[in-house]
Amino acid sequence: MTNILIADDDSHILQLVNIHLSEAGYKVFQAKDGTEALEILNRQACDLAVVDVMMPFMDGYALIKEIRKKYDIPIILLTAKNQIEDKEEGFRSGTDDYLVKPFEPKELNFRIEALLRRYDKQLDESIIRLGSTTINKKNYEVEVGDRTIILPLKEFELLHFLSSNPMQVFSRDHLIEQIWGMDYEGDERTVDVHVKRLRERFSKFTDDFQIRTVRGVGYLLEARRR
Repeated sequence: MTNILIADDDSHILQLVNIHLSEAGYKVFQAKDGTEALEILNRQACDLAVVDVMMPFMDGYALIKEIRKKYDIPIILLTAKNQIEDKEEGFRSGTDDYLVKPFEPKELNFRIEALLRRYDKQLDESIIRLGSTTINKKNYEVEVGDRTIILPLKEFELLHFLSSNPMQVFSRDHLIEQIWGMDYEGDERTVDVHVKRLRERFSKFTDDFQIRTVRGVGYLLEARRR
């Protein structure tokens, strides 16, 4: 399911957008200000953010700049203003699109769909998201909420491969071939050791996924359902 973050201090707007986006099949996370929005993003991976300009504690422009520092997601800016200066500031902050209040919920849906399609084309299979966990093969880092974990190379490659194929069982021989190569001279216990290390590392930080043992066959990665 696609997760949408809505940040707006107007409870009526939050309720309206939540109803229409939920009916459209999205899972909506609501924030009443920029600080709360960042807290949600730290614990929950979102696919798109809808951000109001005028909010207490942190306005929409500042929130967008903070999102851009860490998350590569499309952003729609909501505002009651329609001046070119406000649009300019919004785009300079990093928004992808701009919608003036009052707006038709259907138009917001159309803009969300268009942005998600655009970003889907840009996204690389090297980035995998499991709940609040992001496995990024571009920089070989794993992010769990606001924590960044650097793994040894083979542990990372094993986690990335299993995460790319969730709920699919792989034999130890197949994993050795995929991760270590056909010329590897070690034995299949190497896989067991690496799986054990991954379990020990991540069990302390997240339940977004589990690497399960399938007796007599091998291993599979199970992502938590939300």
